Amino acid sequence: MARVLFVCLHNAGRSQMSQALFEQAAGGRHEADSAGTRPADRVHAPVIEVMSEWNVDLSGREPKTLSQEAAEAADVVVTMGCGDQCPYIPGKRYLDWSLPDPKGRSLEDVRATRDEIARRVEKFVAELDGAPVEP
Repeated sequence: MARVLFVCLHNAGRSQMSQALFEQAAGGRHEADSAGTRPADRVHAPVIEVMSEWNVDLSGREPKTLSQEAAEAADVVVTMGCGDQCPYIPGKRYLDWSLPDPKGRSLEDVRATRDEIARRVEKFVAELDGAPVEP
């Protein structure tokens, strides 16, 4: 079982979608958490809306601050747009998913980000499960 930490700036969009989609795809075979380097007050409303289209409820989630403990507990840290503020812990595996921040974007743009995250999550979970992964 792998433990994955998804990190973005506000923990109100990309990392929240990634955690939820990862948990769904992994089906309990792996664990996920998410955090932000400068968390927002709440998950962005358009993110909640586009995730609800896939029957994923993010309305009760609250952005949280990235802690050293959470980063150390992770086997893999997936960063997305937090730049120099993202943690670096020697010996951890890091992936950087360059994805647009959904803050202030149209629903169509947020859907496109959700869909791209879903694609990456499926591939990542398959890799963690040991399945051959196509490029």
